Amino acid sequence: MDNHDLKKDPRLPYRATTRIEVVDVPAIAFLAAVGEGDPNTSRLYADVVEALYASSYGVRAVAMAELGRKHTVAPLEGLWWAGDLQVFTSRDKDAWHWQMMIAQPAWVTGDVVAAGIERARSRRDLAEGDRVTFTTVTEGLAVQTLHVGPYDAEGPTIARMHEEFMPQHGYRPRGARHEIYLSDARKTAPERLRTILRQPIEPIEPITQTEQPGPQS
Repeated sequence: MDNHDLKKDPRLPYRATTRIEVVDVPAIAFLAAVGEGDPNTSRLYADVVEALYASSYGVRAVAMAELGRKHTVAPLEGLWWAGDLQVFTSRDKDAWHWQMMIAQPAWVTGDVVAAGIERARSRRDLAEGDRVTFTTVTEGLAVQTLHVGPYDAEGPTIARMHEEFMPQHGYRPRGARHEIYLSDARKTAPERLRTILRQPIEPIEPITQTEQPGPQS
């Protein structure tokens, strides 16, 4: 049975360099859950991540058994937003809102997801299992770059994306900031962590209505 790895799919932008570049992100299906607060200290965050991984492995098992399709569980991703985007450069984490996500292959259906989540919940007590949903995120045009190093050192890179690259190339941010965690923080030294930083964008034009940040779906 062949093993499919979303990170190696050339149609998906899971590869990045330390150079800031513009990408076009297609619609991707995710298991996702929404919350808020400091990811380093929030029990909700920890429980949500546990539920997402358990559910994703449940989906993988069901897909293998029922569809004869095998895939690698994708890395954890997060959409991050706030009323004031400056809280990301200042690292005011208590003000952060987030939607944590794990991507799913195109052949995974709602029925497979439901069976996978039920399988996961039958095997362990998931405190936030009810928060997990199956959704599609369509980001479209975005800028992204690879950050190498600790999560708390992302501020200058984010500032360059927003304050230098975007205005210089005629773009403004749209929707929630996106991070893709390519490294396992439990096994990787902070200075070697690899994280794709992504921000959906749109051409600069007169704003005709109040725009609110939030996840794009």
